Amino acid sequence: MSIEKRIILVTGSNSGMGLDLVKLLATKGHTVYLASRNEMSGKEAQQKLKKDHGLDVKFVQLDITDIASVQAAKDVIEKAEGKIDVLVNNAGVSYMNKPQNASTIDISIIRDAFEPNFYGMIQTTQTFLPLLRKGSHPVILLNTTDMASNTFQARPDSFLHVVAYNTSKAAANSYIIALANELKPEGFKVNAVTPGFTTTKLNGFAPGGKTPEQAAELLAEWTLLGPEDKDKTGMFWSDKGAFPW
Repeated sequence: MSIEKRIILVTGSNSGMGLDLVKLLATKGHTVYLASRNEMSGKEAQQKLKKDHGLDVKFVQLDITDIASVQAAKDVIEKAEGKIDVLVNNAGVSYMNKPQNASTIDISIIRDAFEPNFYGMIQTTQTFLPLLRKGSHPVILLNTTDMASNTFQARPDSFLHVVAYNTSKAAANSYIIALANELKPEGFKVNAVTPGFTTTKLNGFAPGGKTPEQAAELLAEWTLLGPEDKDKTGMFWSDKGAFPW
């Protein structure tokens, strides 16, 4: 993990593991942009980090499904910083509160899941690429899920085949593979990391999982890759090591 100070953007980071990742990175002295679709929620999270932990993080309004919002966020950060070093694609939805059986799922739920988890992630990544190219040792990280692994989900003992969420994240993983290969000659490190079962709003605060703070520790490790980690790109990683695509 590099100790060089970075400028880092974390999408969807006003709550959950995204917020804890922002907190952890700011504690380490990095310049961190807390990004939220809802401006009020984002600023409240920003103020809470200041009040409770004495941390100065920056805020930018960012709805990854709205290209105008993505471009506006890019303009704000470019004017203030001139670059970013790391983009953490954390924003996403699961719709686990809705039926997601393969044979009966409402197509609209799949479309709604793909909008942020796949299309929004891609357009955010593409928009910020010019700023990342100006950064030092640029990193792009996708916060993904075990259930995005087709190998993992094809096991006889697999479960939680939530079609909208799983397929949208599997598609996002596929994009990360292609992006990592394309950007490797430029020195980018592009990876997908699954924190594992974590109790968050995404799964209706299902009991028994890791805390968001614990999940953030693994994400931080892969957020702060440096020149000494030259081979760590195009990887799908978990707290137990490499994970099958």
